[in-house]
Amino acid sequence: MRLEGSCHCRAVRFTLNSSTLYPYQLCYCSICCKTAGGGGYAINIMGAFDTLKLVGRKHLKVYRVRLGGRRLSTAHRNFCGRCGSALWVWDPSWPELIHPFASAIDTPLPMAPERVHLMLNYAAPWVPVPKGRKEAHFDEYPALSIEDWHKKRGLYEDDARRVSAAGSGARRSARR
Repeated sequence: MRLEGSCHCRAVRFTLNSSTLYPYQLCYCSICCKTAGGGGYAINIMGAFDTLKLVGRKHLKVYRVRLGGRRLSTAHRNFCGRCGSALWVWDPSWPELIHPFASAIDTPLPMAPERVHLMLNYAAPWVPVPKGRKEAHFDEYPALSIEDWHKKRGLYEDDARRVSAAGSGARRSARR
């Protein structure tokens, strides 16, 4: 499905294709929390990097985390240089993928039937982590990739064409 996204001030706008539309993974690592997670976590989805179309490239900035000493993370965290909105993460270790933040997507996304809470070893102590049978918890990363999670549940775009219509569970995006 073709997704549209933007920063808050709309200086940066983009489109990309995604087969993994459900925003189910909540990352509690300190990096996501500080750079994109107002609620103590950030949510990424996944898309095909070669389908990315970008308007406003001159406003795009990249942040790479210092991992200790002089070593930088390979992950490129892209954000708007005007308004500071977190947009996506791209890593040359997986050059065919792009991971936009769900908060940057303007196209209505479907409600995830369950959620995965990851990197809980790094969660801020003030962040409540929901419990329940539809809430899976991981100290670090789960075994299933984003693609495999979608496929296992029959939610991968190729398997669930109804997703392209954004279904009845889709949230409408609101601009504030």
